[in-house]
Amino acid sequence: MKNLSVKQECFIKLILLSLIFLFILAEFLLAVTPPVARDALIHHLAIPKLWLVHGGFYETPWAGFSYYPMNLSLLYLVPLYFGNDIIPNFIHLSFGLGTAVLLYSYLNKRCGQFAGLLGALMFISLPTILRTATTAYVDVGLVFFTTLSVLSYVYWRDTEYQSNGWLLVSAIAMGLALGTKYSALPVWFFLTLAIVFVYARETGRQWPALQYGFLFFVISLMVFSPWLIKNAILTGNPLYPLLKSFFGDGGINVEGVYSAMSGDAGGSMFKTRQWFWGESVWETLLIPLRFFLQGQDHNPRYFDGVLNPVLLFIAPFAFINKTLKTEKLLFLCFAAFVILLAFFMDQHRIRYILPAVPFVIILAVLGFVNLFNWMMEKQKPLQKIYLAAFILMVVVMIGFNAVYAKNYFAKIAPMGYILKKESRHQFIARYDGSYPAVRYINEHTRADAKIRLILLAGRGYHLDRPYDDDASFGMEVIRKFVSFSKDEIAFQKYLRSLGCTHLLVRYELMRQFLTDNYSPEEIGRFSEQFSKTVEIPFYDGHYAVFRIKAGS
Repeated sequence: MKNLSVKQECFIKLILLSLIFLFILAEFLLAVTPPVARDALIHHLAIPKLWLVHGGFYETPWAGFSYYPMNLSLLYLVPLYFGNDIIPNFIHLSFGLGTAVLLYSYLNKRCGQFAGLLGALMFISLPTILRTATTAYVDVGLVFFTTLSVLSYVYWRDTEYQSNGWLLVSAIAMGLALGTKYSALPVWFFLTLAIVFVYARETGRQWPALQYGFLFFVISLMVFSPWLIKNAILTGNPLYPLLKSFFGDGGINVEGVYSAMSGDAGGSMFKTRQWFWGESVWETLLIPLRFFLQGQDHNPRYFDGVLNPVLLFIAPFAFINKTLKTEKLLFLCFAAFVILLAFFMDQHRIRYILPAVPFVIILAVLGFVNLFNWMMEKQKPLQKIYLAAFILMVVVMIGFNAVYAKNYFAKIAPMGYILKKESRHQFIARYDGSYPAVRYINEHTRADAKIRLILLAGRGYHLDRPYDDDASFGMEVIRKFVSFSKDEIAFQKYLRSLGCTHLLVRYELMRQFLTDNYSPEEIGRFSEQFSKTVEIPFYDGHYAVFRIKAGS
C-alpha cells in the first residue's frame, strides 16, 4: 500500500495477525463442545450414526435430506466410528480456515500482504462463518470447494491457459462441491459457461473454448457421479429429491421436507412474506440487499444468519479503477448469481448465499485498497482526515464482527464444559430440551429397542438406539392413531406396524396438535386406546417416553 513506512506496515500486519489469532482461538473453543446444532442432530451427524448403529449403509426413506450428497458426512463418519463427535466440528472449521488461506493467497498475490491478511480476517471473523464453521455442518465445506474452483480457474487464466493443471484442480474442486451440497449445481453451470465465454472472448478461439468447458463439466461430473449412481439405484432419480416431476419419486414420500432447493420464483414468495410478516413487495424485492443489512440468528424472517453491512458499501469501490477488470466482473457476476438464486428459493437463508461471500470479501478488500491509495495521494491536511475516516471504517467493520463473536461466545458458554465445570450431559441439555428423555432411553432400554420419533423434527442423533421418523415428523402417525381409535384391534394392529418398542414424543406439541385438530370425543377415544397399549416410564412435562406393552 502506498506511502507507508516499513515500521507502519509491520505494525498493521501485527494487529491483523493478532486479530486473526484471537478469532481463531474463539472458534477453536466453540468447536470443542458437543453437537447441539439442529442440522447436525437431524442430518449431518445423525445419518452417519444411523449407518453405524445398523452396521453399514442404511436407507432412511423418511428423511429426504439423506439422499443429498454427503461428502463431508463421510468424513464425519470416521471419528463417529471411534466414538468422537467433537472432531467433526474441527473438520468443518478446517474448511473455514482453508477458505481464509485461499483468500489470503489470492489477495496477497494481487495487492500485497496487508490485503491478504485483511481478507482472511474479514472471512474468519464474519458472524455467519463463525457460527456455522464451529459446528458439524457442510456449508463452509461447500464455500471452500467453490472458492477453490473459481480461484483455480483464475490462476489457469493467469497462465494464459497454458497450465491445464489449474483447470483440472478447478474441475475436481467443483466436483467435490457438488458432492457436498446440491447448492453447487447452479454454480457448476455458471462456471462452465464462464470458462467457455471468457476463453472465447479473450482468445477468439471458440472450438477450444467449448472443449475446455466440456472437459471441466465432465471431470466435475465424474467426481460427483458416485452420489448420482447411489440415488439412481435407490430411487430411479440421480438427483433425488430434486426433479421429481421429471424422474418420479421412486415410491418415496418425503413431501414438504427441506425443500429449499425446489425454488419459488412465482408470486407465492411475495404472498408468503406478506402473510407471515406483513412485508410489502418492495421489502421482498430488496432481500438480496437485506441479507447484508438485517440478518438475525434463528429468525426466518431475517434469514437466520448475520453478515457484515460494511461489505455491501465497500465492495463497489473495487471498480473505481480498471485493474483486474475481468476478474472483478467475474467475481461480481458470480456473487450476484448466487445471491439472486437464493432470493428465488422458497426459503431465504444466509447459509444459501455463502458461496458468494468470499468473492464479496475480495471485492471489499480491493475496495479498501483503492480507497486507501486514493487517500494517500491527497494533500496532508485532507490526507489525515481521509485516513482517520478509513481507519474508522475498518474498526467499525471488525468491531461489528467482534461484538457478535463476544455475544455468541457468551451464549454458547463453552468454558464451563472445557474446564469440566459442566458435564457433557448438562451442556447438551442446555440446548436440547429432548435430551433428558433421550438419555433415559439410552440408559434404561435394551440394546435392541427401536424408537419412533413423534414431533421431534427428526432430532435423533443423541439416541444410541435405532430410530425411525416420517416426513410429517409424526403428525401422520397421530392422525392414524386417532382414526384407528374407533376399533381396538385396528389400533393395536397399526401400532405394531410401526415396528418400534418405544415412542419418543414431544408431548406438549402432541396435546396441542390434538386440541387444534380433533373434538374432545375423538381425543378421549384416542387417549383410552393409547393408555391400554403403552406405559409412560419417563415424562418431564415437555417430552415423554412411551413403552409399548407386550402383546400390543
